[in-house]
Amino acid sequence: MTKKIYLTSVLGNSQRLDGGAMFGNVPRALWSRWLSPDQEGRILLQCRCLLIQTDSQKILLETGIGSYMPPKLKQRFGVESDRHDLLDHLSQIGVEPDDIDVVILSHLHFDHAGGLLVPYQSHSDADDDAKSVELVFNRARFIVGAEAFARSIHPHPRDRASFIPGLSEALQASGRLSLVERQTKASDIGLPSFLEFVYSDGHTPGQMHTLIRAHDRALFFAGDLIPGVAWVHTAVTMGYDRFPEQLIDEKTSVYQRALDEHWSLFFTHDPDVALAELSFDADKRRFFATNESKELKHTPWLLAP
Repeated sequence: MTKKIYLTSVLGNSQRLDGGAMFGNVPRALWSRWLSPDQEGRILLQCRCLLIQTDSQKILLETGIGSYMPPKLKQRFGVESDRHDLLDHLSQIGVEPDDIDVVILSHLHFDHAGGLLVPYQSHSDADDDAKSVELVFNRARFIVGAEAFARSIHPHPRDRASFIPGLSEALQASGRLSLVERQTKASDIGLPSFLEFVYSDGHTPGQMHTLIRAHDRALFFAGDLIPGVAWVHTAVTMGYDRFPEQLIDEKTSVYQRALDEHWSLFFTHDPDVALAELSFDADKRRFFATNESKELKHTPWLLAP
């Protein structure tokens, strides 16, 4: 039985998105103090993934935006590298795509799932807008929440552009897709029992967060519920969120568990911080991040004393 696991934060391709969209109804005069915009009003965002290594498995939480986009889309969404940075960074720590046993995806928006695809290659000007749907992880099982997957198949017009055409079908055709219902435990689908799934719907219906439990602490993969340190404040939401008020309530619920059960928060999009602990200022009645860490580097976690 695995008694110790190793956690490593792995960067995928970074991007720049409009700061106003990322901070919803927060005025620029305030959010620009937290993250400095460029001349076009865009802020730098990471697409940070988490590698879990056990005695027998390598489990990857998300894949970032990748480099599947053709040049026009790449420029529109501020993707900063032509290479598949996630694969490069995995290779630097001795992990190749075929070494990955499981990929767990919180949802299928392009900045969380685009790294599933091979890099874009243009063969002529005519196919400049073409998108490859060839998967790069040839052995891995793909774990997706059933509601999030259904959303990708039948998106609302408001978020249709957030999904990659053909990706959901490619996952189905792989024969390695497992859809998770809310009542399903990780162990029910052959995943380690130290994993737990926590759901939220405010950003997108059925977002599935992975909670990693050790004997005295836990790590919550926050996804787009809490993209980074600047979004820890309960009232701060994104313009991309489908149901902002619901998201605020969901954050509050998560924070209570986080304080009671000693969770750390893992951030996918923060430009500088991979994880932090959570604290509450009773006088100001607000939550804030503390004990911030830039990365996890093959960090051992003991599962049992």
